[in-house]
Amino acid sequence: MESRRGPLKSAVPSNIVSPVRRCSRTACGRPAVATLTYVYADSTAVLGPLATYAEPHCYDLCAEHSERLTAPRGWEVVRLLDGSAPARPSGDDLEALANAVREAARPQERAAEAGGGGRGADPREVVRRGHLRVLRSPDN
Repeated sequence: MESRRGPLKSAVPSNIVSPVRRCSRTACGRPAVATLTYVYADSTAVLGPLATYAEPHCYDLCAEHSERLTAPRGWEVVRLLDGSAPARPSGDDLEALANAVREAARPQERAAEAGGGGRGADPREVVRRGHLRVLRSPDN
């Protein structure tokens, strides 16, 4: 419709909806990454990967709100891991990594104690720090 002042603007919002689902928390506009569902019979809150489609009885949460989620007193929170998301390292994983690094460094320490001339040692090598080596220039 046209008026004397130009085209009329509709008070009804457009039907165009963003394909990105947003966090259900009030005043939070971040993209949703997880879906929260309550199982009232078991007093359990289940937080899992973002559901395929939005349902009225589920709540979509952004990364920040899903990490800070707490349940009412007496309720249990079950966090389902997303198989595609990288798992966070546990204390055991970090300890195993530290032990592997220490073990890899031991043969170099033994070779240095025995006179530094281990098998396959480069005669141009001046200094070695872990896996890094400083070599003499070919001119010297």
